Amino acid sequence: ILYFFYCTLLCSTVQNLADSVVLGLLQFYAPWCGYCKKLEPVWYDVGAELKSSGSPVRVGKMDGTAYSGMSSEFGVRGYPTIKLLKGDLAYNYKGPRTKDDIVEFANRVAGPAVRALPSKQMFDHMMKRHDVLFVYFGGESPLKEKYIDMAAELIVYTYFFSASEDVLPESVTLPELPSVVVFKDGAYFTYDEYVDGGLSSWVNKERFQSYLQIDGFTLYELGETGTVYILYSTNLLTSTRVAKEYREHFNRDFQFGHMDGNDYINSLIMGEVSVPSIIILNTSNEQYFLPSEPVETLEQLVHFINSVLDGSAQAQGGDGMFQRVKRVAFDAKSTIMSVFRSSPVLGCFLFGLPLGVISLMCYGICTAESDDGQEDMELMKRDDEEEEDDEEDEPRQAPGELEGPEEDGENEEEEEQEKNPDDKKAD
Repeated sequence: ILYFFYCTLLCSTVQNLADSVVLGLLQFYAPWCGYCKKLEPVWYDVGAELKSSGSPVRVGKMDGTAYSGMSSEFGVRGYPTIKLLKGDLAYNYKGPRTKDDIVEFANRVAGPAVRALPSKQMFDHMMKRHDVLFVYFGGESPLKEKYIDMAAELIVYTYFFSASEDVLPESVTLPELPSVVVFKDGAYFTYDEYVDGGLSSWVNKERFQSYLQIDGFTLYELGETGTVYILYSTNLLTSTRVAKEYREHFNRDFQFGHMDGNDYINSLIMGEVSVPSIIILNTSNEQYFLPSEPVETLEQLVHFINSVLDGSAQAQGGDGMFQRVKRVAFDAKSTIMSVFRSSPVLGCFLFGLPLGVISLMCYGICTAESDDGQEDMELMKRDDEEEEDDEEDEPRQAPGELEGPEEDGENEEEEEQEKNPDDKKAD
């Protein structure tokens, strides 16, 4: 059996991977899933890359529909789902489904949670390689234990290192030891437990650059960090200056970023946003804020951000029931429009045929009801005519009844004529 096995794993094999020290990168897929089929060639390249680089990670895949029990055990809720099995832990991959990103994730999680930087050369090399670098400086301490535990949890997002104070360049001075420091944006920032709160929450916010290119995956990761206001801007110069110059004021609550185009924003707010524009999104409740007047200067942008923080800016959107119903209608409309744009003939067939059948059914029901109504009207008319005929016959019989006494008189005369002459004389 080759080091890279590209086949369906049996449940026992997966369990052995989870219980042993062997590292396994496992993809849960479904035969009918289009995204899984699209990932097929990428997954093969991932296995080939890890094999050629000598990585200890073994690559495999499992049909989640055939082994639903195993999928439930690993918490699989959709397809494809990628997990790295390391001992008794299963790390979920949530990044872009590209070969480089998946390989980098596998190598990062497969190694130790905290990597050592023994020399200045190694420290300088890592500074050039990583845009955001977390380093613990100092010896054994309770802070180091928290740092290791935090690294084991957040290793799926970034690297964590430890070093002695000797590897630091002369331009970096630490207020005290031990310390946790993040290097990014050409500067460094030290963790303060009394000001920044928990170490995990601080790292979760600081693992992003002050200003970054935002896409769907980045937005998803930002949403997991908690209540964060994300400012999307197409004015790069102004928003970048705010992100750097006003870091102390807004870094705790805001993440600044730029997004090309407005298609993604339009789908988020279910409306139209002109380009260029500025919008602030609250990831905790899906509310968004738009400036009431054009923002062109640094002072205007700072004023707009402060109005969001103090509550004077008007919030729109949200996650209420009305917005959820609106979201369903918007998604349905977007799906129908996209189908008609991509293939008008297919759209007419998919939506025209059901509508035609429904129309015929409605027409048949309405016609049947109208026919029944006409028959009822005709029966009622017949009944009315019969009643009228009966009423006409009754007056004709009444005079006949009055002629009865005359007939009796005629009978009496006939009886008198039939009498004997003697009877007449007697009379």
